[in-house]
Amino acid sequence: MVRPEDDLSSVSSEESIVRPDSEGWEDAEPDEEVIQVKDFFSDKTFPDAASMIKFCATEHDFDFLKVAKNFDLDFLGGIKLVNYIRSEAKNGNKKPDVSSKDLFEDDKYMQPALEDDALLFSLDDVLDGQEGDEVSSNEVPAGSSTDKVTALEEELAALRAQFSEYRLAVEKTLDDRWTEPGKDEVDSGKSGKDENHQDPGYFDSYSYNDIHQTMLQDTVRTDSYRDFVYGNKHLFAGKTVLDVGCGTGILSMFCAKAGAARVIAVDNSNIIDKARANIYTNGFSDQITLVRGKIEEVTLPVDKVDIIISEWMGYTLLYEAMLDSVLYARDRYLQPDGLMVPSHCTLHMAPIADPDHVADNISFWKDVYGFDMTAMQEKIYEDTLVRYPVKDIIVGRTEDEMPFKVLDLHTVTTAELDFKASFKSQLGKDIDELDGFCIWFDTIFMQSRTQEVPQSMLQGTPPKKADSGPVFFTTGPFGPETHWRSSIVMIDHSERTGPALKKGQAIEGSIQFKKNKDAKRDLNITIAWEAESTEEKSKQLWYTR
Repeated sequence: MVRPEDDLSSVSSEESIVRPDSEGWEDAEPDEEVIQVKDFFSDKTFPDAASMIKFCATEHDFDFLKVAKNFDLDFLGGIKLVNYIRSEAKNGNKKPDVSSKDLFEDDKYMQPALEDDALLFSLDDVLDGQEGDEVSSNEVPAGSSTDKVTALEEELAALRAQFSEYRLAVEKTLDDRWTEPGKDEVDSGKSGKDENHQDPGYFDSYSYNDIHQTMLQDTVRTDSYRDFVYGNKHLFAGKTVLDVGCGTGILSMFCAKAGAARVIAVDNSNIIDKARANIYTNGFSDQITLVRGKIEEVTLPVDKVDIIISEWMGYTLLYEAMLDSVLYARDRYLQPDGLMVPSHCTLHMAPIADPDHVADNISFWKDVYGFDMTAMQEKIYEDTLVRYPVKDIIVGRTEDEMPFKVLDLHTVTTAELDFKASFKSQLGKDIDELDGFCIWFDTIFMQSRTQEVPQSMLQGTPPKKADSGPVFFTTGPFGPETHWRSSIVMIDHSERTGPALKKGQAIEGSIQFKKNKDAKRDLNITIAWEAESTEEKSKQLWYTR
């Protein structure tokens, strides 16, 4: 990337005009290409800023000076506005939203969106209303060659001063941005401990392609959303849809293609810039409106929506706590008879016996080339493992077993996302020891908020494939692998070995999901269990982080 302080092309080109050692310099005419101000929304260029701004106002119906005046912008505010407009134009948006100063307040707009942007060098005059009244930067007064050279030297000095001021402003802003912890929180009147402002890294993680590619290439996930939307176009036709956490915009485009009259797509990560480009490229700009920010903080251009669609599920379903935001959107924006897509999620668990994993990853440390490295086992049992288990390690699930938790997205509250539930499983075979539990979730798409979920789907059996109707997918070990995989929690046997158990013995107890008090997006899981007809009775805490 070329930093502003390294980019001196606009200065060097003028220096070449007035070099005293240049042969015949006295007779040199000003170079007509010294400054070219590029139009905001096309490749057309102009000899000065005033001409470009006037063209934008008449041809594009975009009055830059009016916007700057409305917000009483100073020099730095003007820089941000210019770079915001150019960034939007690069993404194909010829009608940038300038309804609020907050849209271009981010310090990222201090960095030039257009290399060698001549508009920035004359911005002071533009904002003072003087551009066009004074001699423009590529015009010189009539008169002697000496007069011309003097005028050019004066303009060069002024240009250098403006460039220096701009460079210093950028340096200071970027220094502040990277050296002041919690600056964004302070500016917004929030402390760093506020749970809505505590995790910029969470949103940053969704700014990169890799995570979105992984999700899009998860065909179980993406096909399910597509199949429900396209298979039930009558639900979307003419409706207003809200996409919470829109990412690349794929779900919004599904809805628009299915006939939605309007889609509002919200995301708080930089991926929304690429979503905007995707939506423009595919011809949905008239149907889809993108809003950058947290759903709890933005103001949508509509009062109510008919449908909320979101792919909010995290590992073990509730890791990341994005469902809290979706439920906020539901309570704030969804019509009383509106539809949540998906409509339900169910949580399941089963006991496991996995001696191979224990041998390869835990017992391994007891003898490493003849050395005892059991110190490496510290905290080895604490974390939830995310992996797709071999079906053979599942030793206690019956076909008629119900989920330990059902979330109806139309009615569940955020308070109910911290919960404790009971479970019971019967072993299907003899095992030497209970090694842990496997936890997974299923996702269900029903066609209305009043439609009852069939018991077979609650138990994990998908509906028969059809062109329309409900849609279902599982992240468990009995279905195809997804990017969520399953969650494995291993029992800590460092102090004692569990008893051998027989086929038909029951394992029952309780499982608790609770947000981590120090990191609200992390999930703590506590399981208490006992085995029938044995003294096996234990309790353990695991962290999903």
